[in-house]
Amino acid sequence: MLQIRRSDARGFADHGWLKSFHSFSFADYFDPAWMGWGNLRVINEDRIAPGTGFGTHGHRDMEIISYVLQGNLAHKDSMGNVKGIPPGDVQRMSAGSGVRHSEFNHAPNSTTHFLQIWIEPNVTGIEPGYEQKSFAEAEKRGKLRLVASNGGAEGSVHINADAAMYAGLLDGAETAELTLNPARKTYVHLVRGALDVNGETLQGGDAAVLAAESQLRLANGKDAEVLVFDLAA
Repeated sequence: MLQIRRSDARGFADHGWLKSFHSFSFADYFDPAWMGWGNLRVINEDRIAPGTGFGTHGHRDMEIISYVLQGNLAHKDSMGNVKGIPPGDVQRMSAGSGVRHSEFNHAPNSTTHFLQIWIEPNVTGIEPGYEQKSFAEAEKRGKLRLVASNGGAEGSVHINADAAMYAGLLDGAETAELTLNPARKTYVHLVRGALDVNGETLQGGDAAVLAAESQLRLANGKDAEVLVFDLAA
């Protein structure tokens, strides 16, 4: 089974300083058909206006990944981390028993554009944790690079969840394939550009949800950046 979720079908919130597209039900956007996919609970595509951001707020028992597309995301948390997250970095925060943090765009003239991703953990009440790694474009060019996994395989960031996240850059004749476990679920989010997913064409912001499939093939990319999630059913 493969179903396409078009970009314009997502929820949208305009708070002035923040413009956000919601792939799944979030805050004031509620769609019972899109509460998540497997243990993937949130993909918010956020644009933060210059000099603004999310004030200090709390999370608990969630694996939170930030994937920056443009600009820089300034992160500060109750664990003592004060970090800047640029494009190419993958940041993981395990909220565990409870953490508070803030996220800001301190640039005076440019927007910070990033994806906020929440994955339900396979263990709760743990000590909060933080990890951030950089993945060069060459590692993702024409392939799917594992960037987050349970156990931190292949140099990926470790997430306390039965899930894996891959990132890829594909253009022209470049193709990438991934063998899938039909008993699990897969979510493909096209960050930008255009790309064929098992023969179906996606445009930036579109997604493909897959279940009971054994193979994923990505082809015919046009300046495509893609994220692929392997998820518990």
